[in-house]
This record gives sequence, structure tokens and C-alpha cells, in this order.
Amino acid sequence: MFTKNKIQSSNSKFQTFVFGVCFFLMAISANAQCAMCRAALSGDSNIKKAEAVNDGIVYLMVIPYLLVVIIGFLIYKMYKSKKKTKLSE
Repeated sequence: MFTKNKIQSSNSKFQTFVFGVCFFLMAISANAQCAMCRAALSGDSNIKKAEAVNDGIVYLMVIPYLLVVIIGFLIYKMYKSKKKTKLSE
């Protein structure tokens, strides 16, 4: 029993460490993006450029969600058709 608890404890510590490293690296990446956007869009003369960047962000955000919805719908439809054919047999 002692070794099982020890393994679980070390596994938990490893998972916490990996999560911490990933969280830290994501924060570095997010900071870099904010600095680049701020530098590119600073000032009042870049209103059109800021709107274009915002539209691009929305476009890039929508595509993955749309793909997930389409794939989910296809899986659901396939599941329903298999269930229907199984019931009719």
C-alpha cells in the first residue's frame, strides 16, 4: 500500500509540474502577442488596420469551432443511422 500511495503522490507532483510549465509558457506567448498587436496598432491613424486585425481574429476563431460542429454533427448523424439500422434488423 505504501508504494502505491508513493507512486500516486509522485505522479501527482509530476502532473502539477507539467501543468505549471505549460501555464508559464502560455503566459509568455500571450504577452508577446499583446506587445506585437499594441505596437502595430498604436495611434489614432491605424483605425482601419485595427478593424482589419479584429476581423482577422474573429475569422480565425470561427473556423475551428465550425469544424468541430460539423464533425460532431456528422458523428451524431452516423451514430443515429447505425442505431436505426440495428433496430430495424
